[in-house]
Amino acid sequence: MSRIVLTAFSVLGILLNSTTFAATRDEQTAACKGDALRYCAAEIPNEQKITVCMKAHLQQLSPECKAMFKQPATSKHKKVPKPA
Repeated sequence: MSRIVLTAFSVLGILLNSTTFAATRDEQTAACKGDALRYCAAEIPNEQKITVCMKAHLQQLSPECKAMFKQPATSKHKKVPKPA
């Protein structure tokens, strides 16, 4: 019985992660589709080339699309030296 419950939770976790990823992907597409067609149509369907092109045109992108390219804040903590 516990094996079945564990398997069910594992599958549920995978599905939830996939759904979250898909929603984020849908948001990116909705925010950037027009800009991608405007600035990077020649790169479609190569996703890596589109991303490079979009970053090159970052200043021209719509505010919604620019927001998709914002990087999370980097940590400003100093590295602690290893003890001697």
